[in-house]
Amino acid sequence: PGITGAVLGLVMVQLYLLLDCVDGEVARWKQQFSLSGVYLDRVGAYLCDAAVLVGLGLRAADLWGTGRIDWLWAFLGTLAALGAVLIKAETDLVGVARHQGGLPPVKESAAEPRSSGMALARRAAGALKFHRLILGMEASLLIVVLAIADAARGDLFFTRLGVAVLAGIALLQTLLHLVSVLASSRLR
Repeated sequence: PGITGAVLGLVMVQLYLLLDCVDGEVARWKQQFSLSGVYLDRVGAYLCDAAVLVGLGLRAADLWGTGRIDWLWAFLGTLAALGAVLIKAETDLVGVARHQGGLPPVKESAAEPRSSGMALARRAAGALKFHRLILGMEASLLIVVLAIADAARGDLFFTRLGVAVLAGIALLQTLLHLVSVLASSRLR
């Protein structure tokens, strides 16, 4: 609870990112690469993003407060986490589908939508960068800002607003990302 919990969450995400970077640099320096390392790196990224959003939902539910626990907020935080994980899975499943179809790995140029309208919508969404808010780093920064605003107001209004907005972004982004994958040449 409070600003301390939000700052602790931010520090933990920073520590995860630091260890993730150091791990990669050590592997490159020692020239030791493995599929297990790639796999564990992805698991860590999925887990970090999901944990931050579930934690935000639990914070908004007032799990540690003196009042009544409102599980709606925990549900919305978990829904946001599910969306963040599904977006990563949608990307990873392109490689799985191509492999199972006997196709080579996808080239970056295949991510461009085939229609000009979809390409314009994708560029607009990319320029707004709203999708980044459901990633662990950006979400943990937002949580600190929300905690400060809540402390000034004396309740959880801003944290709960943040949970609702992030759940909406995650759901919208999950759908838009799926459409983007299907409208591109990645599966061809």
